[in-house]
Amino acid sequence: MTVREALNSALDEEMSADHKVFLMGEEVGEYQGAYKISKGLLEKYGPERVLDTPITEAGFTGIGVGAAYYGLRPVVEFMTFNFSMQVLSGQQSCFAIDHIINSAAKSNYMSAGQISVPIVFRGPNGAAAGVGAQHSQCYAAWYASCPGLKVLSPYSSEDARGLLKAAIRDPDPVVFLENELLYGESFPVSDEALDSSFCLPIGKAKIEREGKDVTITAFSKMVGYALKAAEILSKEGINAEVINLRSIRPLDRSTINASVRKTNRLVTVEEGFPQHGVGAEICTSVIEESFGYLDAPVERVAGADVPMPYAANLERLAVPQVEDIVRAAKRACYRSVPMAAAA
Repeated sequence: MTVREALNSALDEEMSADHKVFLMGEEVGEYQGAYKISKGLLEKYGPERVLDTPITEAGFTGIGVGAAYYGLRPVVEFMTFNFSMQVLSGQQSCFAIDHIINSAAKSNYMSAGQISVPIVFRGPNGAAAGVGAQHSQCYAAWYASCPGLKVLSPYSSEDARGLLKAAIRDPDPVVFLENELLYGESFPVSDEALDSSFCLPIGKAKIEREGKDVTITAFSKMVGYALKAAEILSKEGINAEVINLRSIRPLDRSTINASVRKTNRLVTVEEGFPQHGVGAEICTSVIEESFGYLDAPVERVAGADVPMPYAANLERLAVPQVEDIVRAAKRACYRSVPMAAAA
C-alpha cells in the first residue's frame, strides 16, 4: 500500500464511522486533493463533509477551529504546511498559525477543560524537490514546542493509517506532518493494519531495526535514510538500532533512553534546521537522563542552517543524505568521551 492510499483509506474509514468527521481545504473536493489524498471522498460523502475552500488558510483554519469548538471533528488540509503561515488578506493579525496555537492549542487549558478542540491539521511538510526556500521548511520543531498540541509525523503506510486514525479520534488538536516525497512510496502492511479498527498509540516510537552499537533516531522520510545507513554500517561491523519517532510531541523519551542505555551512543537525524531542532531536544533528554551511559558525544544530523537553495545540486547538500548518517555513526562508534570530561 502506498502512503497516499493509506491516508485516503484512513480518512474514508473515519468519516464512515463518525458523521462528525469532515474534511476541508483547497481542492480537496472537486480536484480530489492536490496530492489525491481525498480521492473519491466528495462523491461518497458529498460537499457538506468534503469542503472546497477559498485560497485563504487563515480563514478556513479559523472556521475549522470554530467547528471543533461545537463538537465536530474537522480535518483541515494544508496544500503545504508552509501555508500555515499565511495571513488573511487585509488583516495583519490573523494568521493560520495563530488559530492553530492561540485558538486550538490553548483553549482547553484556558477554559479549565470546558472546551476540547478535536481537530487535525494535516498536509505535506519539509523539503520536497525544487520548490525553493519558502516551500521547504520543516515545522516539526515549530509546533512541537507548543503545549496543547500533539505533533505526529508518519514514515510508512502503516504509520500513516494508524496515526491518522489516532489523530482524528483524539480529543485534542493534532498537527499531522506528512512528506510529499513519501506519498507514492509503497510499504508492506499487516493484516492488523488493514482492519478498520486499527489505531496506533500517540506518543509511542517504533524500533524499526534492533541494534547494540549505536542508536539512530529519525522521523518521516529520514527513517528510510537511517535504515539504509544501518545496512551500510552493518557491512562494516556496526550494528545500529533505528528508532522511528512517529510522535514528535509527546516524545517517547523512555524508548529513546532505553536504547541509548543499551548502545551507549546516539545519532539524531532530521531534515529541519539544526538550531532548536527535534534532535537538540532528544540530545538534551539523553544528557539529562542517561549521560552516564554515553561512551561518545552525541551526534546530530540535520538540514543545513540556511534557507533551502533552489538549485538541485545545492538542495541535495542542504538536506541530510544517507552518507551523512553513516559518517556520524562512525564518529560516534570510533570516538570515546575523554576521561577528564566524563569525570
